[in-house]
Amino acid sequence: MTASNPLRDESQPRPGGQPLRGGHLDSTAQLMNRITSQLGSQLSLVSLDGRRRGTPPALVLVGHGSRDPRALSTIRALIEKVRELRPEVPVHLGHIELNEPLLPDTLASLGTAEAVLVPLLLSRGYHVKQDIPEAAAASAARTRVAAPLGPHPLLVETLYARLVEAGWRSRMSEAARRSSGVVLAAAGSRDPDAAVDTRRTAQLLAERLGVPVVPAYASAAAPTVPHAVRALAARGRDRVAVASYFTAPGRFATECAEAAPWIAAAPLGAHPAMARLVLHRYDQTVAAPASAPERRLASA
Repeated sequence: MTASNPLRDESQPRPGGQPLRGGHLDSTAQLMNRITSQLGSQLSLVSLDGRRRGTPPALVLVGHGSRDPRALSTIRALIEKVRELRPEVPVHLGHIELNEPLLPDTLASLGTAEAVLVPLLLSRGYHVKQDIPEAAAASAARTRVAAPLGPHPLLVETLYARLVEAGWRSRMSEAARRSSGVVLAAAGSRDPDAAVDTRRTAQLLAERLGVPVVPAYASAAAPTVPHAVRALAARGRDRVAVASYFTAPGRFATECAEAAPWIAAAPLGAHPAMARLVLHRYDQTVAAPASAPERRLASA
């Protein structure tokens, strides 16, 4: 069992796109979140044969990097949430480019310690398949690379919450639902696997909302956000929201939001579900059988 698996009540789509409501259910979910977090903390200190482990592997969050200063502050806020959930795990940050510390420098600072690299990336692509494993292989640290964050129901939970914050109504009339749609705005990649992963997230979000969700991209792939908006309008969906499928603010997220004809949600950011997802990917990788060589991409 992976201790940080999301509770189904929180992360799975609801019939008709309506989330469950009620104080009792909310308080129960909060209690279960605390229990699973504490259980994960305890399990990380116990090996499969029941003996107590030493220091758990370091968790290295791998960000892309951005010239927008809001991106770095957002990731640091997310790191603090991860540390709150799992205080015994050493958490570090490394960037692929543009921001310090760069990933090779972070890995060098770990020496020969054991570490799990968790990409703050939402789909498979060149960075996940090439850049991060190559940096891991070049370091002296004993590393394993986790799967990217997406697709996963916890991302859908966060996207839903950001849309509601922006003005999306969790309950709407059938007429309003028939005229509404969402564009899932992502960075884009030339790797076809990235598009597969983004489409899967769009499908999960559509099931949660009960309206069509069209993936669109800021670069390297089609359609663009304006094209996706026009495609939804051609289907009679003239109330179109843009869901920001970015981990943090930046140029692409800003440009996509500016193309929204109605409301635009904030990026995923430091939402509590994101911290839970980071630890879920970490736990998956720690629990996976070691391979030779150990530096590999964990299964999604």
